Amino acid sequence: MKPVLLLDVVGLSARQIGPETPALAALGKRGSMAPMTTVLPAVTLSAQATMLTGQMPADHGAVGNGWYFHELGEAWLWRQPNALVSGPKLYERARALDPSFTCAKLFWWWNLGAAVDWSLTPRPYYPADGRKIPAIYGTPRGFEHEIERELGPFPFFDFWGPKAGLASSEWLCRAGVRVLREKRPTLTMLYLPHLDYDHQRFGPAHPRSRQALRDVDALVGRLVAAADESGVETVVVSEYALEEVDRPVHINRALREAGLLEVRDTPTGEVLDPFASRAFAVADHQVAHVYTKDAEATHRAASLLGELPGIAEVLDGRGKRREHLDHPRSGTLVAVAERGAWFTYYYWLDDARAPDFARTVDIHRKPGYDPCELFVDPKLRIPALRVARRVAQKKLGMRMLMDVIPIAPELVRGSHGRLPDDPRDGAVFLSSVPFEQVGGTPEGGVVEMTSLQSRVLQLLERD
Repeated sequence: MKPVLLLDVVGLSARQIGPETPALAALGKRGSMAPMTTVLPAVTLSAQATMLTGQMPADHGAVGNGWYFHELGEAWLWRQPNALVSGPKLYERARALDPSFTCAKLFWWWNLGAAVDWSLTPRPYYPADGRKIPAIYGTPRGFEHEIERELGPFPFFDFWGPKAGLASSEWLCRAGVRVLREKRPTLTMLYLPHLDYDHQRFGPAHPRSRQALRDVDALVGRLVAAADESGVETVVVSEYALEEVDRPVHINRALREAGLLEVRDTPTGEVLDPFASRAFAVADHQVAHVYTKDAEATHRAASLLGELPGIAEVLDGRGKRREHLDHPRSGTLVAVAERGAWFTYYYWLDDARAPDFARTVDIHRKPGYDPCELFVDPKLRIPALRVARRVAQKKLGMRMLMDVIPIAPELVRGSHGRLPDDPRDGAVFLSSVPFEQVGGTPEGGVVEMTSLQSRVLQLLERD
């Protein structure tokens, strides 16, 4: 098999590739480049599952970055087990073609239990005293320690949270180069998240975001050079691109005000009560799955949300089938935001009653995605002092809340999830070889995301 580097540059669009991205532009000129369709919702876990399986969410079951687990009565986001995705994965199909095939899966999602030879993924420790200790998980056992001994600890707080920035993608780039040169997998899968951060904070057109584009292009250049040196072909993809937003839509607050959503009042604030609620939403960027208890609640929620400013469409059963989202994990209804709008997960009506986790980075406890985790609360008089104090408490082993995250959705300037109006503003596909050698020229000049699995398999089979 011909070795391949499959690089996921999150947030990259075809329109962004040009003078500010010389490495990406050179790759496309040398080989092939085209916009790529994405899936609804255009979010990480759904898009990656489609790229890995060649299937739509209705078939592979990854209907978002999270969903409501009916059996447990809990909304969970950012689950990692590979078994949650139905259908043969790219690396499974490649090994069936050639038993000598090997794969390194570095920070691509759906990594726990994946049938690969080397893997790295974020996986903190959660001691019984309530602390969270940053860590990565690797296979085979000890691989993560091997990488960290050479590169230093993975900069976890640069991967997500107010400090998120270039350092995490730089570390991943160095890890990718090392794996290409020393492990020499048949397929190396690497994830670079850098564009996501400032594009969400400031919007994709902001000078900070344009600098992020130049920064990630430099990392791509280093990786392509390492691949070329090792005789490895390169494929670059993205899952979605971001758009400018300025309208947060409080979908759960609307459901609560209508008497459909219920909360439980606890000593640490109000928490969503899915058992008592007749309708509630798991908000995920610009798409929200709305789970209802009965037909009457479904009708009321659909009528209410159909009139809520900022919502472009509310998908019922027919709409979900049209968009390939008709899976048991999906909400009874699926709300899609208008251009420039996005959904908060907030369900409380008074910030004084917000749950304690609302002001922390807590991607697992919040029943929806929270981009405000990328900011430090601007209302803090001396935020650096608050952070330093909390870090000191943490190092002393004290129980504490890193309560520095704002409840201020107006700060967010970029989002994604809805399908782009123009393919050039959505996901993208590039390869170091012409289309004739990687699945053929796409019809209409746009690569189907469902074709990525077969395209990479064809490239692997070239040699």
